Formats: sequence, C-alpha cells, structure tokens
Amino acid sequence: MANHQEILQEVVIKFAGDSGDGMQLTGSQFTNNTALLGLDLATFPDFPAEIRAPIGTLPGVSGFQLRFSSDRIYTPGDECDVLVAMNAAALKVNLNALKKGGKIIANTDGFDAKNLRLANYADGDNPLENGSLGAYELVQMDVTKMTREALKDIALGTKEKDRAKNMFVLGFLYWMYNRNMDNTINFIREKFSKRPEIMESNIKVLQAGYHYGDTTETFTVRYAVEKAKMQTGTYRSIMGNQALAYGLIAASQKSGLPLFLGSYPITPASDILHELSRHKNFGVKTFQAEDEIAAITASIGASYGGSLGITTTSGPGMALKTEAMGLAVMLEIPLVICNIQRGGPSTGLPTKTEQSDLLQAYYGRNGECPMPVITSSTPSDCFDVAFEAVRIAIQHMTPVILLSDGYIANGAEPWKFPQAEQLPDIQVSFAQPAGFEDEKFMPYSRDNKQVRPWVIPGTKGLEHRIGGLEKQNITGNISYDPDNHELMVKVRQEKVDKIADSIPLQKIDSGKEKGKVLVLGWGSTYGAIKSACLELQQQGFEVSHTHLRYIRPFPSNLGAMLSNFEKILVPEINNGQLIKIIRDTYLVDAKGYNKIKGVPITKGELIQAIKEIY
Repeated sequence: MANHQEILQEVVIKFAGDSGDGMQLTGSQFTNNTALLGLDLATFPDFPAEIRAPIGTLPGVSGFQLRFSSDRIYTPGDECDVLVAMNAAALKVNLNALKKGGKIIANTDGFDAKNLRLANYADGDNPLENGSLGAYELVQMDVTKMTREALKDIALGTKEKDRAKNMFVLGFLYWMYNRNMDNTINFIREKFSKRPEIMESNIKVLQAGYHYGDTTETFTVRYAVEKAKMQTGTYRSIMGNQALAYGLIAASQKSGLPLFLGSYPITPASDILHELSRHKNFGVKTFQAEDEIAAITASIGASYGGSLGITTTSGPGMALKTEAMGLAVMLEIPLVICNIQRGGPSTGLPTKTEQSDLLQAYYGRNGECPMPVITSSTPSDCFDVAFEAVRIAIQHMTPVILLSDGYIANGAEPWKFPQAEQLPDIQVSFAQPAGFEDEKFMPYSRDNKQVRPWVIPGTKGLEHRIGGLEKQNITGNISYDPDNHELMVKVRQEKVDKIADSIPLQKIDSGKEKGKVLVLGWGSTYGAIKSACLELQQQGFEVSHTHLRYIRPFPSNLGAMLSNFEKILVPEINNGQLIKIIRDTYLVDAKGYNKIKGVPITKGELIQAIKEIY
C-alpha cells in the first residue's frame, strides 16, 4: 500500500504505561536510535515513586518523554505531539500534556472494565468510546492481542509473552518515523544472550509492530525529521548521572589519584555508584556502606590517605552526612559530595525533581562551616562540573558540594565528548619530608590561597595531630583559645572566598550585557530559561540570561553584572532559595518565579513570567 512521507521540524513523544510495561526501556531505545541519526534531542523520564504500585493505578504510571528536532533544542518540550497510552491510567495522567490535534496511540486491551475502574473512571465510561477525545487523533491498537499472535509459536507463558508488548509499540513507532531497527535488535541480542527464547520473542514482536504499520490500511503517512545542524564532531547520547561518573573518572586520571567512592544507595543518585563500579580498570574503588555516615567517613579516610574521596547522595542522605562534612572542613582535606536533589522534605517525592537543597548545601551544618558549592545545568554539563569539583577540592584542600537533580540525572542529550588530551591536568602536590630537617612540620601553615599542605600518613618527619577539635593556627594542636577560634573561623571562610580568584568570570548566556530584565538561573532550569529568552529576544524584548555554575563563592563580577539590569528574575524549582542568597549578598530587589510540583519549569510558563515582570 502506498504511503507518503511528511518532513517535520520536531516531534515530542510521551511513552506512558504501567511501571511494569517497560516504558523507560522503550523510551531509551527510541532515544538511542534518534541519537544515531544525528538529531538533537532531550528526554524526561518520569518514574512512579512506588517501587511496585498496584498494576493499572494512577500512582503506578511510568512515563518517558522524548523531544527530537532538526534544530538545537534545550528542553524535552512543554507539550507532546504523540501520547502512547498503554492503559487507561496512563491516558488520564498524561492527557493534559498532549497538544490539541495530537495523536493518541492507545492499547485497547488496557481500557477494559478492570483498567477503567483502577484508573477511577465511572462505570461504563470509556474515553476511547465516549467522544471525549474528539480534539485528538485517536489510533486504537490491541497491542496485547497482536503481541500474543506474533508469539503463538513460541513456548512462553502468556505473562512472559505480554512483557514484550512494549516492543510492538516501539516497532510501530520505528515504522511511523521511518527508522532502522538494527540498534534495538543488537541491544536485545546482547541483553538476552543467555535467554534465547526471550531474545527471539522480543525481536519477533518488534518486527511485528513495524510490519503492522506497513500492512494495515489505517496509516497512509510516515514522518521524518531532518538531521540537526550541530557542530561537527563525534557525539553520543549521555544521561546526567553517567556523565557525572565519567567526569569523576577523568579527574582521577588527570590528577593521578585513585578514585574511592563511599556511597549508600538512594534515589536518584544510585546510578553513579552503579556506573563507577563498572570501571575497576581505571583503578576505581567503590564501597557500598551500611549507611550514609559510614559512606562519607570512609571517603574522608580515603582522602586522608591520599586518594580522591567521593560520596554521592540525595537530600535525606545529605542531612545524615552533615556532621562528617564538618569534620572534613576542620581537617581541610579534599572531598567531593554529590547531592542529586529530589522533592522533600523527609522522604518527600523520591522520584521527582526539585532544586530543594541549595540552602542546605550553603548553610546546613553546625558551626561556621563554609564549603564551595557548584551546580550542573544539563546532563552533559555534569561531566565538566564533576571534573571542576575535583580540581577545586584538590587545589584548595576543601570538601566541595556538587548539586545536580533528578531531572538532569535521568535526562539525556547528545554530548560531543572531549578527548583525554583536551582535558587539563589537575596538579596535586603532597608535602615532602625534605625541608623540615631543622624545624618541626607545621600542618596548618598556609600558602597565599590560605591552603594547607596535604600529607600522606606515615611520611617520615611529617607526623601531626588530626581530628575534629579546633586547631591552633599553624601548629594544628588542639586549642580552646577564643581569639584563635575566631581567627580560624575567618581563615577557613577566607580560603573558600579566595576560590573566586581561580574560577571564570560570569558570562551572559544570551542577550545584551545591559538592559531591562536579566533572568538569573542555576541548575536544571537552564534549558527552559534559554529557550524562553531566545524566543523573547527574537520578538524584540530586552531580556538577557545568565546561568550560575559557581554558587559559593560567586564569580567576582556577578555583582557588577546584576547592577546592569533594571529587573532580575530568578526561576527555581523550589520555594525561593538562590534568591535569598542573591538578595542578601548584593542587596538587589530580585523577583522569584517558583514551581514546586516535582516537574521541570516549562518554556511557556517562563515566557509568561518574564512578560509579567517586564
């Protein structure tokens, strides 16, 4: 049957189903396929908080949003063009994010009486039949039935056959968007190499979905999106937690220090532990501790011993680590604490995103306990930020907090990865015994950056006292002297402040250097702010965007930059945290735009907010 092809600029697809329907796998396979075509892309996996919510219920819906385009894009999209709904609950949860006129691909088997009841539809009320979806293009497919039909000759139980139905949908979408299936077939062969019957069934169903598009009379149009206009180079698709792990490994290699990760699993940070544990070939040691406190103190021990100590966590784990962070500040040794933020407080929304822990990172320890804070803004940016966090920790002899969040951690984008020789070396210098023959070693003597020497324990002649009690200036002996305590508090603060001399000046990301409105962002709001500002600039609005990587200390020119604008807007996925620090530091009347719903800020909302302040 003849069908014609339409060329589209971009597409946003949302895969949604029960958490057992394999939507994350389907989404990530379609993402990898898209990346291979050289399209720009952004993803937003949306996990249920329940480990196994009852099948078919609203809390059990798992989603994966993917936007791909022939232009540069910075967000996974505000609204979807296509919604794949594997059951009634998936439709109900996601319908409001579908454009009017958008496509719904519905698995009719997921809309039986039981599924409708579980999704809280009234008895006898089926959205596929009651005319309520008239504003959309509805494509109905009995995916379950066709999956079983494709596998009628394979000796598997019905339950196991049904597990392959996500592959039917994936195959159909590969047909619809004119794709080659080879990368997914190779993935299935690798993943299920030890279970040939599962491998065969998945491949068979994938191909059945593709052929269904070809042979059924319903579909006469196929779509394609042209290759994106990106800088030339070799790209790969990368997720934030992966990129962060690679950045830490690169920093370990470039500093010559063995990497030690002490960690306790916690959503959404656990993938960094999983990823690093795969790289023993780079001398990486991973230790899954019995709790958060053991994890960070083991990492402090590793740093004390001359390794690169890292610990990873999220907000609740960060709270447990704070006492040990104070110890690291008092010892003045390198350590990187990665906090992948999520919705809180307490257990809060463990699988949803929030910029919830900035004030905790800035202030949340007992005593005057200053630590540098740096933040990543996109999945690929996590690589550079991890590398930089290690540099600061080593060269300034201080623990460093690195903030990411669930949206960055699990999102993916194309990454033009650097070659090893393009990365700078990270200089490390351990104190040597030479030069101390005639005088006693002073562990808290400092250079012009207020940085003390790093000593490998057991170095002859450099024995010294260590611990969490206040140090006497220079000697490091225990001191309860009030004047000395005040001096040490000031010195530790000055050491962190001086980091501003070794970080880049703040730059405007888009727009003019002076003007009416500056949108000041940090972390995962980057894509939405960039997209909104570019659109408004094209419309003639005097709007500029700057995005912070360094939050403590701030770049030394930030105050001057803020004074160049009449109004400052600070969008955050929290109740207003950076804005408090900005107002306090620079005495400017910044205004906030806050969203605390466990999902990212959209471009559309932000355009509205900027127009209002304008």
